[in-house]
Formats: sequence, structure tokens, C-alpha cells
Amino acid sequence: MSKAIYIATSEPNSGKSIISLGLMQILLGKTAKVGYFRPIIDDSEDDKTDNHIQTVLSYFDVDLKPEDAYAYKRSKVLKLKNENKDDEIINHIIHKYKAVEDKFDFVLVEGTDFSGEGAIIEWDINVLIAKNLGIPAIVISSARKKTTEDLVSNLYMAYDSFKEKGVEVLLAIANKIKEENVKETLAELKEKFPKEVLLGAIPKNNILGSPTIKQITDELDGQVLFGEEYINNQVLGFGVGAMQLRNYITHLRKGSLVITPGDRADIILGALQANASSNYPNLSGIILTGGLIPEDSIIKLIEGLSDIIPIVAVNEGTFSVTNKIGAIKPRIYADDTKKIVTSIQEFEKHIPVNELAESLITFKAEGITPRMFQYNLLKRAKSSKKHIVLPEGNDERILIAAKKLIESDAVKLTILGDVAQVKANLKELGLAIDPNQIQIIDPLKSDNFEDYAATLYELRKHKNVNLAMAKDLMEDVSYFGTMMVYKGHADGMVSGAVHTTQHTILPALQFIKTKPGVSIVSSVFFMCLPNRITVFGDCAINPNPTAEQLSEIAISSAATSAAFGIDPKIAMLSYSSGASGVGVDVDRVRKATEIIKEKNPELKVEGPIQYDAAVDSKVGLSKLPNSQVAGQASVFIFPDLNTGNNTYKAVQRETGALAIGPMLQGLNKPVNDLSRGCTVDDIFNTVIITAIQAEGL
Repeated sequence: MSKAIYIATSEPNSGKSIISLGLMQILLGKTAKVGYFRPIIDDSEDDKTDNHIQTVLSYFDVDLKPEDAYAYKRSKVLKLKNENKDDEIINHIIHKYKAVEDKFDFVLVEGTDFSGEGAIIEWDINVLIAKNLGIPAIVISSARKKTTEDLVSNLYMAYDSFKEKGVEVLLAIANKIKEENVKETLAELKEKFPKEVLLGAIPKNNILGSPTIKQITDELDGQVLFGEEYINNQVLGFGVGAMQLRNYITHLRKGSLVITPGDRADIILGALQANASSNYPNLSGIILTGGLIPEDSIIKLIEGLSDIIPIVAVNEGTFSVTNKIGAIKPRIYADDTKKIVTSIQEFEKHIPVNELAESLITFKAEGITPRMFQYNLLKRAKSSKKHIVLPEGNDERILIAAKKLIESDAVKLTILGDVAQVKANLKELGLAIDPNQIQIIDPLKSDNFEDYAATLYELRKHKNVNLAMAKDLMEDVSYFGTMMVYKGHADGMVSGAVHTTQHTILPALQFIKTKPGVSIVSSVFFMCLPNRITVFGDCAINPNPTAEQLSEIAISSAATSAAFGIDPKIAMLSYSSGASGVGVDVDRVRKATEIIKEKNPELKVEGPIQYDAAVDSKVGLSKLPNSQVAGQASVFIFPDLNTGNNTYKAVQRETGALAIGPMLQGLNKPVNDLSRGCTVDDIFNTVIITAIQAEGL
């Protein structure tokens, strides 16, 4: 079952509360624990809890604190956007959402309300949030001030903008339709939308489209004088009591709100009497304006009446109050059971709830976004908090990354280098790191130096290494760091910001060695493309692998892919697809593919295959119509290092993709190599994946 659904509207006042309440009700019939989350809520003047959050949490008894049910207030989002901190916005929303997801079987996520400053940018934000949370959506549009054609077109545009960004839309809803237009609207929706999209058309409901006395009282900061037990009365209309009573009562309508100055005892008493009379309609309440309270004798008279409709006193004048009431948009409160029950009933009546429930159960997200991938990596690293050694303590990028890693509380760290110099560099960079949080070791002064040298001597004496040579080698930070990993004093090592790949991995090849059944160490990059994560291998280690080595690289890369939550569909890349090409290079790829199928028949693999056929569904269908991989590959195995290294760098530079790695595969314990052009983020991410490898992948 999908873990969540995103409710998005294309405009203000679309009535998405009906959808939220109705959906909560059907979800609770399908799964035990349903959570609720709003990425962005409106600001409130007195810092009150968001009303809709309070309503949902209270009515459905959701075990969640109100402050945990949202990520940002609108003003904060606008401030961060003005500072070009979009990444920070999305990362924090993911963090807050995942905390809710961890507590519940399913989460209903409700998008923004399109109110106030910044409404014009909200649609893109909603699409971006849904995409990065990796969840399907429900889109809603209101029929208010629209023709049927405009309504259907507006709703389709909303659907299309989600689909364009790779977000699946399970349900499209046209809301607040005139009763007589419901069938026509539904017919046009069916003609416009693909068959797999569920459709709903909900007519306008006067109960849901009207504010209550409680909402009006809150909006006007009023004081309830009488009738508080009827505070949830629906206001179906309103009028000012300014004329003579004999004329005014002829204008009363069912559910009307009477607005009159507080000193008009005739209107007040006349309205109360009309409400009690079987000859006049029931009223919703009375608003007394101007800060005026009826005289004591009138108050006493009212107190003697039974079943008094709400009478509310406000400070502002009649004209101002009337305008404000006219501008109030209806809301649903936690104690307004009539509106809540009506919302649920309308949803169940006009939405294909059984089909929707089935769609939610069977929905499976395709791929994972870069931000969610990075979030999951960090979460996994935090859960085990492995010890990683960084040998290049003289590089400022390493020190800055170390600071970030300590702040993330994801790993334990040891930095190698001259202790005084490393501390001086940290101070110069303004990096205050608690000495209890990080270990700085000078290999030459380490208590373990003699033991490490002796161990290296025992491991390499068959290669004519004597003890003096072992001591010389152990002065090298790469050897010392690798020995820490070998001896279990660290769980993994990351190096290469200063040293070459050979310098970094040679000690690991000499005494950490490869896993049983693995004859070759290879590497992969996690390529974080805008809409998905792919795995590229080998782009860092093996210049010209044989067919057998290519097959092993592919099998290792598939295992890595699966371990990091990416469904492995392997493309064995070449300059031709299928049986069309001939030549030594393409034959090598073809043979490697055959070996993979023989060794691991359960793996989905295609080769030889060209890159375009591997990623483009149309090209893949035309070249390899029966392939399980063509057009949807997630693991790309390059025929040689020249192709792989240049391709990953070209993709990285031209698309702006984040390349995490290289991550080495096949060693008994994790040692990973950095590029000498690496950034602080590259180091951070490589340390994180090294920590995850140390879990035993």
C-alpha cells in the first residue's frame, strides 16, 4: 500500500477540507493508524494552532502533536525563498514528513491554501513537495465563477503539471458544482482525462459553503452574550436591521444572521420573537455592532426566554462588520460535527471510494528523488553511527565536511594528521568542534603505531616486506587509516581528496582484500538526476575489464543498487543494441550479459544496449520491444573506464546532477576514494554511504 497521498488544489477556497475529512474516514477503514501532515500552513496573529490541523487531529483522534503536523508557516517559506534557500525548504519538509510517516501506517498530506502573499508560487511548491515526498496526488478545482469547459480545463492543467514532474495523479475532483451541472461535468471529465485517473464531481452544499456563528465570532473578535450552545449554527445569509421592525421582519430568510446596533432593542426582540414564531423562518443569530450592549431591562427580558439563538456583541460599526462578514470564507471547526459529517457524506456519495482505496493499496512509486534518497541515506547512517577515518586532515574541505558530519550526528570520526596543525586549521576556518566528538590522531605518535606496523609485516612478509619497511609504510596516512579499518578500530575509510586513487585503495587491496567469491574491486556512482536515482559503474577503477569482469561488476552493482533501495534493471552499455552490432567490443558486452544471465538468472539485464534505448521508453520499445530493461534501466554498466568516467562527468556537469561516489564494491571492509576535485558535499555524501556499507552490505 502507498504510504501517503497528497491533496492539492489549483486555487483558493476549492473545498479541499471535504476531501481531507472524507479521505481520513475511508482510510481509517482500511488501515489502523492514519497520520495527517501539512507542509505549509497560514500564519496566525496569536500563534494559535492551525484550525484545520486541530479539526482533523481532534475529530479522528490522531495521536500527533499539532506542532508535529506541519513543517512551515507561510511567512517563513517566503523568507527562505527570497534568500534562494529552496533546498532548505524541501529538506526540512521531508524531515518533518518522515517523522510522521514513521509513526503511522498511512499519511494524508494536505497542500497549501493559496491565501495571502506568495499564492502565485504555491502551485509549483505543491508539485515539488509531492515529487520529493515520492507520493501520488489528488487534484481539486472549484467550479466557482467558471463555466464547465473552464472548470474541466483548469483541472486537467493541474493534473498535467503533476504528471509532467513525474507525480502520479490518482483522482481528479471538480468541486462546488451547481447541482444541475454535475452529470455534464462528469461526462466532460471522462472525455478529457485518461481512463486510469479516477474522477469525482461534488455539487455545492449550502451547509459546507456557509460560515458558522462561531467562525464569525472568532473573525470579529466578538463576545457571546447568549445562546453559546448554538454557536455552530450555519449562517445562510445576513442583513442589516436598520429599518422599522414591521418592515425588517419581512426580509428575514431561513438561516439569516441579523446585524444591528446594540441599542436597537426593537430589532433584537423582534428578531428573537420571529425566530420563535412558526410564521417566520428560523434565524442563525444576531450580531450587535458599535460596542453597544442592550440596557439591563432588555437583558433581563432576553434571559427569561428559552432556546435563545446566539447573540454576539462586537466593537466595530455596522458598515465595517457587514463587509467583514461578507468576506469570511467558511471553515470547519473540531466541534462542528454537522459540517464534518456532511463533508464525509458528500465525499462518500460523489467519489468512487472503493476504486480509490484499491488504487492506494496497489500504488507503487517509481524511483526515488535525490532529496529523499539523501534523506534516507542520512537516516540509515544515524541509526548505526559507524566510525569512519579520514586520513587527509591537512585538507580544509575534509575539515569543513567533518564539521557538517558531526553536526548531523550520523557518524563517529577520526582525522589523521599533525594534531597541532589540524587544530590550528580548524581554528583558522572558524570550525568549533568539541574534542569529545572527534578524534585527531598523528600516526607517528599513535599508541597503535608499533602494533599496526607489526601487523602489516605479518600480512606482507611473504611479499618480502620487512619490519622496517612496514614501519615506513605505516607512516603513510593511507596505510595507517586502512589498518585502523582492518583492525576494527574504525568501520570504514574515505580518502582521495589529496591522494590518487591508487594511493588510496592499494593498501586495501593488499590486506583488507576482496570478499569471498569476488575477484575484482569495482566502483559505482549514485547519479542523482532531477527525477530519479541511477547507478553508474565502473567509472573509477577498471580501465578495460574482460567479459567476466564486466559481468562481476554488473552483479556487484545490482546488489549495491538493491541495498540502497533502487530496483536493479541492468543496462550493459555498448554502441549497438541487441543483435545488430558486431565487433570485439560489442561481443565482449554480449558475452558479459550471457554470463550474468547464467550466474544470476533472476536479475533483469539487457545487453548490449545503447544509452538512449536504455533510458527512453519509445526508443527502447522500437529497438528491443520485449525487454524488461529497455527504457527503464536503473543500473548502467559501461564497457570501459574511458567511457564510464567521461559519461558520469558529462552527465554531472551538463545536467547539474549530484554524483555520489565513487563507492568501491567487493572489499571485505569499506574503503572509498574521492576525486581530487571533490566538494565538501561530495565528501559528506561519500562518508555517509561508507557508513552504510559498514553495516554489512
